[in-house]
Amino acid sequence: MRKLLVAVTSVLAITVSTGTAAGAPLPCPEIFATNNTAIITDPGDPRLQDKLVKFDREVRGIVFANGGLTTRSTLLDGVFWSGDLQQTTFERSRKFDVTLGEESLRHTASTISKQFRQESVLTFRFLAANSPKVDAVQVEFDGITAQQVRDGLLKDAVAREKLGGGSVTLQNKAILIADVNDLPTVRAFVGNLGGDMSKAKVRKGAWEFVSAEETPLWNKQNAA
Repeated sequence: MRKLLVAVTSVLAITVSTGTAAGAPLPCPEIFATNNTAIITDPGDPRLQDKLVKFDREVRGIVFANGGLTTRSTLLDGVFWSGDLQQTTFERSRKFDVTLGEESLRHTASTISKQFRQESVLTFRFLAANSPKVDAVQVEFDGITAQQVRDGLLKDAVAREKLGGGSVTLQNKAILIADVNDLPTVRAFVGNLGGDMSKAKVRKGAWEFVSAEETPLWNKQNAA
């Protein structure tokens, strides 16, 4: 999957809650993935109506083969910027909430990347705000469409370069992931889209773009 997700800006200094309170259970790790390999520039393209039912079933099987379960799967409309092609592309994707440890998560993402011919697959692990492993933030906010994300990226060269794109649920909830140091860019982007950062959910964690180079965990086990 292409480099994912975006960020935002706010004209005023806004305080948002980040991370997870000490002792509170962390949400499940997440995998953002697609089976799309085409460049889609028309928001009316019929491929963007695909509910990815078969893909959902296949990814759940890969998660299970690597020792985990999928607790939730969310259909997303994604918009991503290609620096090489100098254009945006739309695509349907899914977010999988899974019960996997760090290594199993990486192997699972690698398997998905290989099986569906993706350059890489994005994973996000939620961490306590004070964890030394924190290197990313996830921002969720309501009332934004995929078309708005596309328009915002086309107008904002900084967001295009640093954030690469964004995903939106069918209920118009944007899910944006960025380097923890790029949170000001995220705030700016959200503000430019007309979003309300004061109502956004901001949580810290660790992200990774996993390629197909890793050997899947279940293959290692079978070879032993």
